[in-house]
Amino acid sequence: MDKSMTTELVRGVYLVDSGMVRIGLAACYVIERGGRVAIVETGTRYSVPGILSVMSQLGLQTEQVDYIIATHVHLDHAGGVGLLMQELPEAQLVIHPRGARHMIDPAKLQAGATAVYGEEAFQEMYGDLIPVDEARIVIAEDRDVLKLGGSTLEFLDTPGHASHHFCVWDEASNGFFTGDTFGIAYRELVVDGKPLIFPTTTPVQFDPEALKSSIQKLMSKQPERMFLTHYGMVENPAVLAPQLLEQIDDYVQLVDESEGIADDAESLHEAIHTRITDYTLARAIAHGCDRELAAETIEFDMGLNAQGLALWSQRRSAANQ
Repeated sequence: MDKSMTTELVRGVYLVDSGMVRIGLAACYVIERGGRVAIVETGTRYSVPGILSVMSQLGLQTEQVDYIIATHVHLDHAGGVGLLMQELPEAQLVIHPRGARHMIDPAKLQAGATAVYGEEAFQEMYGDLIPVDEARIVIAEDRDVLKLGGSTLEFLDTPGHASHHFCVWDEASNGFFTGDTFGIAYRELVVDGKPLIFPTTTPVQFDPEALKSSIQKLMSKQPERMFLTHYGMVENPAVLAPQLLEQIDDYVQLVDESEGIADDAESLHEAIHTRITDYTLARAIAHGCDRELAAETIEFDMGLNAQGLALWSQRRSAANQ
């Protein structure tokens, strides 16, 4: 991996591009504290050689790695866990209690993703998932703390994007590794140093009220920065959090509007997709982004967000019947 694909963000925190789909889509992080190492997010199995290459560039040895941490088991975050655990035999996997069984036996994860993408596309994007020995797994409950060198990592249960999601508080950087809880902020859409941030509502467990509560829970720590999987470090989160909360509420309103005109599940999805794309693109243009670049950059996520919102709408309707 080219050295330009790893960046020291703050002392002891290094971003490693996962290489998934395109540069700048998904990040992994190497944390070094007092000679001990944790890796947060693994990308896919195809990301593992790059992570190991960056460790080598940094002069870090495999035996220094204490923890491999996945914020949740979606495959852009945890698809490489099994292979990386094989490559780092002294490391422990730290995972949410609801996600552990999927790492021990990833067959259902692989089957579900294969059903969505098809076998060929799944193999090209993710590759086969490798099980993790249960004896090497550490379950991180809400507020659990682990030592890393002379510092600590604290794990906060943060449902809303997924029920099996935690965020990781890094005492030394006064920042959170947020997975998907604190949204998406691609580097291409930074204008005058200010990121364009928007929520991720991908299938299948989006819950708007839970997600808002999780964001507020993170902010109660008064963090100085957030390390997003999608993508990189953002600072001054006190300014960004209200933007996310506002957009989540607006998404719910857009779903309500879409339900009013939709005849079936397909038309509901199409209506939601159109509305949230137009809404987010308008925010991007108001932010100062180039329209064409913004449309291209958000296209993939708007499709996923619409799917997640449509499924949430259907669950809500079923619960109200």
